[in-house]
Amino acid sequence: MSELSQQSCEACRADAPKVSDAELPELMRMIPDWQPVVVDGVLQLKREFKFKNFKQAMAFSNRLAELAEAEGHHPGIFTEWGKVTVTWWSHSIQGLHRNDFIMAAKTDTLLEA
Repeated sequence: MSELSQQSCEACRADAPKVSDAELPELMRMIPDWQPVVVDGVLQLKREFKFKNFKQAMAFSNRLAELAEAEGHHPGIFTEWGKVTVTWWSHSIQGLHRNDFIMAAKTDTLLEA
């Protein structure tokens, strides 16, 4: 379990700093299964999780929804048969904040549940 998954999200306002180019590689090493992607000009974190069937994928999506509500930070979740695609980014700053890396790490821990 990474040290990121032990941290909590902080309130993120529109003037909060985005993750810098220098910070990005260091943070990405802490969540190696995630990919940085640009969607509509916004840098995001993305990962696909594979499952044996729709029921398992949906259960994972529901655990993720509960985690997101508890932390007050919400991802993009696309659930389909045997797969859940998750994207994290901070809407208020239109990019990546440390919170997104924390939540990606916490998302990874849901596989252990």
